[in-house]
Amino acid sequence: MPRVSCREFNQIIEQELQWAHALGMRLEVMEKGRAEMRLPYLESSTRPGGSISGPHMMMLADACMYAVVLGLIGKVKLAVTTSFNINFVRKPSQTDLMAHGSIIKLGKRLAVLEVSVVAEADDELVAHATGTYSIPPAEG
Repeated sequence: MPRVSCREFNQIIEQELQWAHALGMRLEVMEKGRAEMRLPYLESSTRPGGSISGPHMMMLADACMYAVVLGLIGKVKLAVTTSFNINFVRKPSQTDLMAHGSIIKLGKRLAVLEVSVVAEADDELVAHATGTYSIPPAEG
């Protein structure tokens, strides 16, 4: 069972991640070591040529990693990204994007994660990201 629920994480988005909330980003699935997030298609999120911009896909992937981490360790607000890599695989269709994140390795101070970003309409992989989160030492 995750240490943060979908509802709790969506409250974090609404109250503390205003950039994600403004885009309509929301967590749809939270399981121990796994999360799924949605980024609704917005024309304002496209770049010239009609593709959803890379920075928007990066925000979705990073937010999904954060959800996975909090699902494992609880509400540790100072868990932060220390490294992030993304490969853009193909131009997404004009549809919502779904991020499927999972833990690769969870240690005491670091969490290593991966996220697949897919276009919802055709379930095609559009980006793959890996990242590392730093976990602060427990208080006390």
